[in-house]
Amino acid sequence: MSKKIPHRLYLTEEQMPKQWYNLRADMKELPAPLLNPGTLQPAKLEELYPVFCEKLAEQEMDNTTRYIDIPEEIQDFYKMYRPSPLIRAYNLEKALGTPAKIYYKFEGNNTSGSHKLNSAIAQAYYAKEQGLTGLTTETGAGQWGTALSEACAYYNLPLTVFMVKVSYEQKPFRKSVMQTFDAEIIASPSNTTKIGQMILSKDPNTGGSLGCAISEAIEKAVSTPGYRYVLGSVLNQVLLHQSIIGLESKAAMEMLDEYPDIVIGCAGGGSNLGGLIAPFMQDKLTGKASPRILAVEPASCPSFTRGKYAYDFCDTGRVTPLAKMYTLGSSFMPSANHAGGLRYHGMSPILSKLYHDGYMEAVAVEQTKVFEAAVFFAKQETILPAPESAHAIRAAIDEALKCKETGEAKTILFGLTGTGYFDMTAYNAFLNGSMSDYIPTDEDLQKGFDELPEVPNQ
Repeated sequence: MSKKIPHRLYLTEEQMPKQWYNLRADMKELPAPLLNPGTLQPAKLEELYPVFCEKLAEQEMDNTTRYIDIPEEIQDFYKMYRPSPLIRAYNLEKALGTPAKIYYKFEGNNTSGSHKLNSAIAQAYYAKEQGLTGLTTETGAGQWGTALSEACAYYNLPLTVFMVKVSYEQKPFRKSVMQTFDAEIIASPSNTTKIGQMILSKDPNTGGSLGCAISEAIEKAVSTPGYRYVLGSVLNQVLLHQSIIGLESKAAMEMLDEYPDIVIGCAGGGSNLGGLIAPFMQDKLTGKASPRILAVEPASCPSFTRGKYAYDFCDTGRVTPLAKMYTLGSSFMPSANHAGGLRYHGMSPILSKLYHDGYMEAVAVEQTKVFEAAVFFAKQETILPAPESAHAIRAAIDEALKCKETGEAKTILFGLTGTGYFDMTAYNAFLNGSMSDYIPTDEDLQKGFDELPEVPNQ
């Protein structure tokens, strides 16, 4: 008689990871270095200090330390909402009629409703430790802004959040949650910064983008004494902190004597995907196992599947260092689709390098198909998923249906990054039939590619 696997598995507090895993330490070839935008030479550590906390800048540049201790104070904070559950999707499997075993790591058990708090508390901790007097950031869908608001309130740090205007207008209650934690919320682009004014002068009706909001947040940080800028995705330091997702997942699966054949994550800037896949990618890089790793992005903002692998600015205002990544161009303005957390023009340099070198795959999916999967999943598993997470759900369902056709009993693991309770405008649009799919044309994308910076010998 086969062993019955529980629906939900939690690690004990004693089993929780005590270190973050730095994926770069095991990469065969490292991502290309950040470049100083003025000299086009590799950025030096001290050049990051005016923008980032010093400890975070060090983590950003550390390519060799495999494991980094999680400070005890952060471990104690994690215990308020971690470990998060690894869930066997028995009902989903039954509804699909698939021989596949489907697991998902659910990160929605905190007020932000997402995985973002894993890095937010770390970044706020290092800011407080350094004696900073405030932070600035951007947010797209609002999960990151909410998470950082929670973390800054915990450390009594003032926070200014530049929220992408389309999300600011679609999600008024996200603003209310952030304001509950004393954050100042500004719709981006805004008239409060020079970069925002410049963007608005070109297009007064723009819905904004994460690139715009990043530019404004950095300008605010560098012009305010005692402030620094923090970011919720893309950066090496963020993937480091988010590795706790994958480390917990792998430990839980080992307790069940399971190992995934396929690991699936939604992809916007890379925080959730990079965190989930980290220890499984380590196995792939070191030859211990060979899981198939799949990134899922929106067809409306297809960085991996239709972007260029090139050096680009991380922001629309072109004030950040240049990163080599899959990009649609820093001037690319995505449509006002509802997966606000996936509307970034570029992708994590770490993930971009791994994808470029063939260690992972990527697919782009249309919004209506994403919400079709979200509604189906909610009916089976009783969790209303965030639109971002639903991209991974769409691909997991598709892979499970392939197993139904072939009879293969593969083990699938995907990341459920959070809940969709602030996304009811989007759900309403899908349910009443007014949602449409936008896919940029080659001509649309070319406009962004034409403005990529010229970097010799890249």
